[in-house]
Amino acid sequence: MASRILITGAAGNLGSLLARHLITGSHRLRLMYHRRPLPADLLAAPNVQAINADLSDPSTLPPALEGADVVFHFAGRLFAPRPEAFLRETNTRWFSNLTDAAIEANVGRLILASFPQVEGPTSVERPASGRLDGHPVSVHAQTRLEEERLLFERTRRSQTTPVVLRFGMIYGRGILMVEAARWLARRRLLCVWKEPTLLQLLSTADFLRASEAAIAKPHVHGIYHVGDEQPVTVQQFLDEACRVWGHPAPMRVPYQLIRAAAALCELGASIAGTPSPLTRDFVRLGRVPHWGDTRRARAELIPQLSYPTLGSGRSTL
Repeated sequence: MASRILITGAAGNLGSLLARHLITGSHRLRLMYHRRPLPADLLAAPNVQAINADLSDPSTLPPALEGADVVFHFAGRLFAPRPEAFLRETNTRWFSNLTDAAIEANVGRLILASFPQVEGPTSVERPASGRLDGHPVSVHAQTRLEEERLLFERTRRSQTTPVVLRFGMIYGRGILMVEAARWLARRRLLCVWKEPTLLQLLSTADFLRASEAAIAKPHVHGIYHVGDEQPVTVQQFLDEACRVWGHPAPMRVPYQLIRAAAALCELGASIAGTPSPLTRDFVRLGRVPHWGDTRRARAELIPQLSYPTLGSGRSTL
């Protein structure tokens, strides 16, 4: 049965990728944008309705949510300097507005895109398991955890089913962070800290398959960790990516040097009024070792991955 799906942040990186994946199916897509316009190919699709709305203004949300069966939330603010100054507004308050409007509109399912670092440092031996009592170090993770808690608290006595997808680090051609690393590697500017940091990956193809399953499958509810099956480190991933691209491996430098570079990026972006490709809080997030327990996602969403390891997925880089 076709569903009416609202994707927030549909003009952004992950939102537009999911929209392109879904337009070939029978779903009716309502793609929400604010300032950045939607890509032309999405606007041209016959099953797409574009709708302009502002998550900071609750009065604009009812027309976007009316009649929606599923809402998939990606919208937010990325690559801006000093994210600690605005994330509690753009993450928590904006999502609070969306959740209240979704409940009022009797939306059947509200899906939040998240990540395993919200539980703080985890490992293969002690993986992230869907807990909501973590103490993450970065403001990105703190505010996303606040969103998760808010989702479950607000929907408890409503007709809206809460779903959280904690994705591993999504990789593949067209993913913004991967393309930024490629740009730096091409210019021999790519660096990484020396200390190994555990990383759980997820190919773009499996991100899209898991997202579609969360939208379409019955009885989906709660928190799912979606990631691959091969523990790697940030350093191993970047080394392998550079081999695929034909560029030198990233330089190993002291962490404080990378943090200083992030501070300079933020300062320059603040002065110029431009995006900041690197922030200190994003570096803090990247330094958190993480691994999620994916057994529930395997049982209820995608039993088999297209690319279960980095080795099998390296061609997608």
